[in-house]
Amino acid sequence: MKSTDTYNDIKEVNLAYLMLSQNMVRADREVAIFRLGISEEIADILERLTPGQVLKMASSDVLLCSFRFRDTLLLDLLTNHERDRGVGRVHAAILAAGKPIEAVA
Repeated sequence: MKSTDTYNDIKEVNLAYLMLSQNMVRADREVAIFRLGISEEIADILERLTPGQVLKMASSDVLLCSFRFRDTLLLDLLTNHERDRGVGRVHAAILAAGKPIEAVA
């Protein structure tokens, strides 16, 4: 894979993530904060971004979204393919809700 392909892929992911998160915050702020794992401050910033600012941020060569989980228990619960998948996903949601949200640096 060429570095230009990677750069373009990152731009696409950034744009999709910013547009999705902005729409989520505008539609239902509390649910968006929970599902995205962001702080109130980040939600405020996302809500106020203009289309031009979204495009400028998306063109960064740094991936703007990140995995919300960093432990194997949560990952195992989300990828569990056993009979009680629903229970595993509920347990994973509870664990994810207890994780600290990102703050403005």
